[in-house]
Amino acid sequence: MDTVRSLAAALGGGDDAVREVGPGHHRLAVPDQHGDGFTVDVLGDGRTAHRVLHLLPGGGLNVDADYCTAQGRGLARYFADHGYLVIGTTPREDALVPERIGPRCADWGLDGHRADLERVVAAAESVTGLPHELLGHSAGAALALATAARSGGAGPRRVLVLDTTGPYHPQREPESLARAEALTDLFRQQLDAGVRTVDPGLKGLFARAATAPDAPSGVPRPVDGAAPFSNLGLLHYALTHTRDLPGPANWIHHRGHSAGGYRFGATPAEDHFTLTHTPLAVWQQAVARLGSGLQPTALLRDLAAIWAGRTETYAIDWAAIRAEVVWLNAEFGRGDHDLGARLIARGGANVDYRVVPDYGHGDVVWSATAERDVGSLLLPPR
Repeated sequence: MDTVRSLAAALGGGDDAVREVGPGHHRLAVPDQHGDGFTVDVLGDGRTAHRVLHLLPGGGLNVDADYCTAQGRGLARYFADHGYLVIGTTPREDALVPERIGPRCADWGLDGHRADLERVVAAAESVTGLPHELLGHSAGAALALATAARSGGAGPRRVLVLDTTGPYHPQREPESLARAEALTDLFRQQLDAGVRTVDPGLKGLFARAATAPDAPSGVPRPVDGAAPFSNLGLLHYALTHTRDLPGPANWIHHRGHSAGGYRFGATPAEDHFTLTHTPLAVWQQAVARLGSGLQPTALLRDLAAIWAGRTETYAIDWAAIRAEVVWLNAEFGRGDHDLGARLIARGGANVDYRVVPDYGHGDVVWSATAERDVGSLLLPPR
């Protein structure tokens, strides 16, 4: 507890900023002069930890939903049980309410998120004196890589990447590159028009599936335009076939958020759907723990620019990353696109790049077997 209170003080808060949310799990409120503070979760024993692991959640997620939710242990507890002091930074947008979506949100791109992360990293170093690593999922993984590229010699020892996308290859992936370029322009235009946030819609999908699972969703099934999905059917289809639904960035998934199957019946009531690795109850628990669920348009613009190689909008200096990198993509999530990993390796860093078979984008953190299939690959060799 002394480590937690010292960290809170280093971040500008007092004892009243610390709240215990579970055994060995505390949450710190980090103040901000504009009222747009963020939260930090701390797990593990600072007296015995050998290293600090900073957790960075995916877009629209928070640390609790992304890393503390699972059928068994979440990844946060998994690493704490392996001797890490785990510190997770939840971005500012998690606490947004409609009346507070103002002009400042336009600054919440990757560099805005990086500034908050670097503040937490510096505070942790001042309190613990321990070396640190970064672990990010999706947008959080891009943030981890962007931070490592600007850290120099005092940066993280390792960067652990879960299902994210670097730049598409101009020769091998020209169609994806063109779509990423168009997406960058779209998000820039939305920002110019005053659109500060994007709602991916997951919270609404889950709410409708919970309150009226058999009711018609209004979204036509692709086999029969006159018969819409049920709310529960649409939820499963959106999780397992994300790429096939409308949405400006859904195409980036090779299949979907979660591995599973969907078999159409003669009527919506006869459709059959399953999830392979992540039980629906775990998905429901994770979504229930979300705050706003919103994604800043500026963050999406920067991510799209990375995919497109639009360095005039946002650039990661891949060759400047000196940390060891373990990069695990999901076969049905972001898929096998390794140019970012190869650019890091060309700069001289040690890179272990793999694709986890039969996993969707969210399965890397929520699968019932994530400890075996993902966590074990992220631990350092003994």
